[in-house]
Amino acid sequence: MITLKKALTLSTEELNKFKDELKAKIEANPELNAYIDVNNVGDGVPIAIKDNIQVKDWSVTSGSNILQGYIAPYNATVIDKLTNAGLSPFGRVNMDEFAMGSTTESSFYGKTLNPINADRVPGGSSGGSAAAVGAGLAIAALGSDTGGSIRQPAAFCGIVGMKPTYGRVSRYGLGAYASSLDQIGPMTQNVEDAAILYDIISGSDEKDSTNAGRDEKVTPNLNADRKLTIAVLPEYLKDASQDIKDAYAKAIEALKSAGHTIVEREMMDAKFDISAYYITATAEATTNLARYDGIRYGNRVDGKNLEDTFIQTRSNGFGDEVKRRILLGNFVLSSGYYEAYYVKAQKTRHIIKDNFERIFADVDLILSPVAPTVAPKFGELSKPMDMYLSDIYTISVNLAGLPALSLPISKNTDGMPVGLQLIAAAFDEQTLFDGSLSLETAINYQK
Repeated sequence: MITLKKALTLSTEELNKFKDELKAKIEANPELNAYIDVNNVGDGVPIAIKDNIQVKDWSVTSGSNILQGYIAPYNATVIDKLTNAGLSPFGRVNMDEFAMGSTTESSFYGKTLNPINADRVPGGSSGGSAAAVGAGLAIAALGSDTGGSIRQPAAFCGIVGMKPTYGRVSRYGLGAYASSLDQIGPMTQNVEDAAILYDIISGSDEKDSTNAGRDEKVTPNLNADRKLTIAVLPEYLKDASQDIKDAYAKAIEALKSAGHTIVEREMMDAKFDISAYYITATAEATTNLARYDGIRYGNRVDGKNLEDTFIQTRSNGFGDEVKRRILLGNFVLSSGYYEAYYVKAQKTRHIIKDNFERIFADVDLILSPVAPTVAPKFGELSKPMDMYLSDIYTISVNLAGLPALSLPISKNTDGMPVGLQLIAAAFDEQTLFDGSLSLETAINYQK
């Protein structure tokens, strides 16, 4: 598979030939179930698009039954930015329903397989994006990250996944899960490609009220030789498997060999992250999903009256995990529990952000695990609590609105990739990409 950087130099004729070959390769590998459909349109470099990002005239369903039949009437801002830069949306890729999951098993279209080992999950919710890139069925892809949904599947599939600072990439046209947490980001074969795609999709957008209005680019100033101070978190790894601990030690040695300064720091107990995240995310999800009632768009199940139509449509249209999170969100927002749960979660979120700011007062980056284990086998995270705990290392980044990048470090004895993440201070994507490129160069990961 050619890199994004190389693809941007191809002629229109070369690109069209490549896209025909790519489509044939996708059609020859249906068992992976990474793509929902392929739309070979436009002359640009083909980019796979997660099924919750609006592409005009495409069916866009967020992996859900309730949105079957919906056709997007407009482009998300990131899609306009892609086409303006000579790229084109190529295919719609699978995801957990409404981005609620860590394995891509909750999709209406069925599960996506891990391209390294078909018995294991590709991660979620951007599992289709990660599997497509990991299998060589996409040059690059767009995913969305609410609590790790770009970085975790990237780690499980042996690719690079980057979650930008909140507000750096427009959310206009992204199907919302939790509005204060969601960010679209690049999923690529290497760090430089991630920087290129990040530069293309990021920047100001008047259509998004949460957009930060910043347009600085990182690719022109990429510098793998820049010496940084990087914090490591020995105590933070107590719940991680030996595979993760071994990769962490390898990464530390690689960073030292590249001339970076390594210092030890402490993070607050991740159990507080889990609690604050799932209260916040489910509360916001409850509000965002209230619009899906079968009246304005998508699937409808006609009932005896209007109320019954709402009930039947939502009961049949949403999957179990989405229903579970709607129920939890309504509970924490209810009058008797709002102060006890939601307000406390917001206070905890502020403490988490302050903790990061204290660390970044004298360090440039933080090295952290992405997940407690390598990609689990299908069914191993069937209990909701097990799935929620698998996000233990990623969700604090979203709660604090920080940028982070996952990249492959090593493989375990079963040949499964082990990814780690670097985390930067808010709006310091330049340092994040510089450090990530340096680590990637020092590790020299072989697929």
